[in-house]
Amino acid sequence: MSVGILAHLLGKQPFKELAAKLAEYHFPYVQLALSKAIADVDFSLGKISPGLANEVGGAFADNRVRIAVLGCYASLIELDDESFRHNVDRFKEHLRNARHFGAPIVATEVGVPADRSNLPKYWERLNQALEELVEEAERWGVTIGLEAAQGHLIDSPETMAETIERFPSSCVGVLLDPCNMLNASNFDRHDEIIRTAFELFGSRIVSAHAKDVKREADGGGLTVTAAGLGELDYPLFWQLLEQHKPHGFVTLEQVTEEQCAAAARFVRESRAKARV
Repeated sequence: MSVGILAHLLGKQPFKELAAKLAEYHFPYVQLALSKAIADVDFSLGKISPGLANEVGGAFADNRVRIAVLGCYASLIELDDESFRHNVDRFKEHLRNARHFGAPIVATEVGVPADRSNLPKYWERLNQALEELVEEAERWGVTIGLEAAQGHLIDSPETMAETIERFPSSCVGVLLDPCNMLNASNFDRHDEIIRTAFELFGSRIVSAHAKDVKREADGGGLTVTAAGLGELDYPLFWQLLEQHKPHGFVTLEQVTEEQCAAAARFVRESRAKARV
């Protein structure tokens, strides 16, 4: 079984050096957040072109590392018109050029509401953004990967399901991180939450993240750690992932460089057991 990594976890550096380093760790694919991972290129709005994308993507391909996902973590719920337009246009630019990087997916968390008493307006903004982005994704044949996260507008299996039901396009999918749906109040039923996620949108998962969580010693919260070092029911997660999306992309998150090899081995070996 294969496993990738969030490229910036190996440090922000020139793209040719980054590609070579990923190859040294034997990662066959990555999730690449351009501005977080690459030090020698300006990726600000308006700078990305097919030529630039081919140059970066080619360096990764030369090292036999595929770019599975482009990370474009931009809030899609901003109420300020200028910020909203900048973020949507930036995401569109990633969608237009993704194929030149060799990436089939552009992923994001959707944003944290600054005022939770005003949630209807944030949902209106998200719907407005996705209407534009889905049209752009369909034009270029690229998939949008939406990721739930605690504190964000989409923060649970239910809010994710409601969102993708409004946008049934085959160009809208889910980047599933089971830990992102968990908090101190619901961790004791995390098996139920994982099962619910697969029941609601298992067919629309396009990639997954692998990290882990464990209860803090005082019982007051959760600590996020590398995959295999916490309490997540990974046998259940792998079983359901392989059932719904066998051989799907899985990328490591929340690892130090020193933890990479052990975390990758944990994912490969434990995931392989789910296929026996």
